[in-house]
Amino acid sequence: MSEKDLPFREHLVDLRKKVLVTAVAIVITTGISFAIYGHILNILLIPAKTLSESGEGRLVYTELTGMIAVTFKVSLLTGLVMAFPVILYQVIMFVAPGLTPREKRYLLIFLPGVLLSFGVGIAFGYFLILPPMVNFLLRFGADLATPMIRISNYVNVVVMLLFWIGLIFETPLLMFLFARLGIVSPDQFAGWRRMWVVVAFVLGAIITPTFDPINQCLVAIPLILLYEVGIWLSKFAARGRAGQNSASKHSVEG
Repeated sequence: MSEKDLPFREHLVDLRKKVLVTAVAIVITTGISFAIYGHILNILLIPAKTLSESGEGRLVYTELTGMIAVTFKVSLLTGLVMAFPVILYQVIMFVAPGLTPREKRYLLIFLPGVLLSFGVGIAFGYFLILPPMVNFLLRFGADLATPMIRISNYVNVVVMLLFWIGLIFETPLLMFLFARLGIVSPDQFAGWRRMWVVVAFVLGAIITPTFDPINQCLVAIPLILLYEVGIWLSKFAARGRAGQNSASKHSVEG
């Protein structure tokens, strides 16, 4: 084996180890989620139960294996969310050899913020976006037909909504990281402000399964505000980067 092949082989071995650790973490967290799936499912069903108990809608399953499929889906997706810290850490450690010590430090410091932002986004979607969205969907056309929603369809809509809202709330942190690493400047972010407004409303239309402007605005407006927060954070990150570079330059000259 040549010396050139050795680093590549070690890279593959390292990748295999990290994939194995990630897979084990997902299996463990999915098992935990399966043990408590009833509690998780009840939490997801609260917005729909509020209306169905008043006679305005019912959740049903129309296939013999319908509830089993929902149970496994909820357990797996919850397991992925619970294993997200391990997954993200393994990704960071995999790319770490190609990063400078400063970039490694930024990514490790960045990790708790990513998890917190994702959790805040899920909470925002669950408490502020999900109730009016479910209310609209269950009431629309209820005077013409009785809504009997398949529980699998409901879970798919809710989980995808919460997932994308969680990712959206990562926007300011990503902007901060890009500015800190010198990839994008605050002026560039500011120059993209008008384009981002359009993107925010497009994403609002895509993420929410309703076509009413109120629910779309509930997604688009936070996106716009998060982008403004990101611009402010990017300016702070750029100043910190400039100060650090200046200090490094003086240290070398000294």
